[in-house]
Amino acid sequence: MRSIIYIFLLLFSISLTAQQDYEAEQRKLEQKKATLLKEIKDVQSLLNINKKKERDVLGELSAQNRKIKLQQDLIANSRRQERNLANDIYVNTLASNKLKRELKVLQADYAKTVRMSYKSRSDQSKILFILSSNSFLQAYKRVQYLKQYANYRKSQGDELNKKTQELAKINADLEIQKQKQQRVIEEHEKQKKVLEEDRKKQNELMSLIKKDSRLYNAQIKKKQQETQKIDREIKRLIQKSIEEANRRAREKAEREAKAKGKTLEPAKKSSPGKLDMTPEDTALANSFKANRGKLPWPVEKGYISLKYGDQPHPEHPNLTIHNSGIEITTESGANVRSVFEGEVLNIQVIGNTRAVTIRHGEYITVYQNLASVTVTTGQKVSTKQKIGTVGVNYEGKPILKFVISQNSSINNPQSWLMRK
Repeated sequence: MRSIIYIFLLLFSISLTAQQDYEAEQRKLEQKKATLLKEIKDVQSLLNINKKKERDVLGELSAQNRKIKLQQDLIANSRRQERNLANDIYVNTLASNKLKRELKVLQADYAKTVRMSYKSRSDQSKILFILSSNSFLQAYKRVQYLKQYANYRKSQGDELNKKTQELAKINADLEIQKQKQQRVIEEHEKQKKVLEEDRKKQNELMSLIKKDSRLYNAQIKKKQQETQKIDREIKRLIQKSIEEANRRAREKAEREAKAKGKTLEPAKKSSPGKLDMTPEDTALANSFKANRGKLPWPVEKGYISLKYGDQPHPEHPNLTIHNSGIEITTESGANVRSVFEGEVLNIQVIGNTRAVTIRHGEYITVYQNLASVTVTTGQKVSTKQKIGTVGVNYEGKPILKFVISQNSSINNPQSWLMRK
């Protein structure tokens, strides 16, 4: 008996877990869908804004490529939703068919019981049945039989009612699921049409570039040179920030020792490209590290128009470019925010714009291409605190370059930021 109960509980637990997993998967897919739709909307919004200005074919193509990738992700997400709903409809259809068979058997049994009850429905026949007993024991057993028979009829009716309600609920769920499935299929078809339109626009832009390849190749070459120049400046800025932070920390320690009438021990030479750490710095660095993949974006709206590291050029796949951070195309004059609490190490002019470095223990974040800065060197900042506004780069685009380094070792910022 115990083993039967154990098996029943185990099967119930497995069924409940499977249902919870399914519901969690559906919520996850709906959240991803909402995120993708929002990012597609942001990219389209930026495309519309840029089209009102002097036409930038390379920039349009980059944004169009990003939109196509997002649309493909959205279609893949829709396919998963379709599969999940189809599986759920199949399972519920099986359950509905099983209940229908069980109801048919129950209805037949119940009808038989009702007919038998009808034949012996009078109270007089029941009394005669009991009084015709040969002994008291037989009469007692007949009374118990009549009670059990009445209970059996009641339990049959309850079971029939319960199964009928279960079938009605499953059929109602099936109807809702079929409606959801139909909506997802319609959305899927709509998304495929949008993707086709986007690919047409992409081909039109590629044709324009091929038509005047000399002009665009010159623009690409200039962009590569500018990117390399900014990368060198940022590396120098990080190194300079580390050196200045270590010097200021040493001067502070000397002042504090002098105030207490003590002599500070000769400082050990700092490792090149490495920040000197206090216990507070170590705690902050650990907190920053624990938030890998959860950091907020340095701007509220935008998309990554140039990824980190060596990669094919977004407009010319046969060309390889290198980027020490990520470039985020955003709205003109957009607010730039610190991605984590920390201290402003340095503010420096690079080209016609400014760059801000913020220290988070042994980690440094760099925000380059700022038109204005609202913080000062040495200032403590909090997560999402405004530090300035985005400027325009040499091409006239509102692009923020964002870099993360551990000491002087550059990291891939995409692995640190929250997925949109």
